[in-house]
Amino acid sequence: MALVKSGWLWRQSSLLKRWKKEWYDLWLDGNFVNYTDDSRQNMEQQTPLKHNCVDVKVGQECEDISPPEGSNQGSLLVVQMRDHSKLLLCAESEDDALAWKMTLLDAQTYPVYVYNPYDDDYQTVPLDAHQAVYINHGYGCHGYETSNKIATFRWTSP
Repeated sequence: MALVKSGWLWRQSSLLKRWKKEWYDLWLDGNFVNYTDDSRQNMEQQTPLKHNCVDVKVGQECEDISPPEGSNQGSLLVVQMRDHSKLLLCAESEDDALAWKMTLLDAQTYPVYVYNPYDDDYQTVPLDAHQAVYINHGYGCHGYETSNKIATFRWTSP
C-alpha cells in the first residue's frame, strides 16, 4: 500500500493532557499510524480512518484546546471519530495543519484502487477487504518459466 503523507505531529494524551511529539504515516488505504520516532520501529497506534473518522477540524474550529508550548491555535487538528472520541493533534505550522486536514479527509472518503495487470484495469478494494496473493506453482521453481498468470489477487472479507 502506498504512503500518502508522513511527518511529525504533536498528540495530546487523553488522560494527562500532555503533548507528545510523534511520527505519523497516512497510508492510501486510510490507516493512520503513529510511531515514537521517524525510524518507524515502535508503533504506538493504528487508526483506520475509512471506518472511524467522522470529521477533521483545524485551527479556530478546535475550541477549548490549548496548543503545546511554542505552537499557535492555527496549528491544531481535531480528528473526530465515530465512537465520539477525538484525536487531538498539532502540526508544525498552520499550513501543515491545513495540508494534514485535506489529506486526512481525502483518505477517509476516496476509495482505494489496485491495478490488475492481467486485466489491464483498476479494481476497487472493499473497505473490509484483506489482500491475499495466490502464486502459480510453476513460477520460480526451476529457472525462469514463463506463465501468463504468475499471481492473482483476491479480495476477501473477514
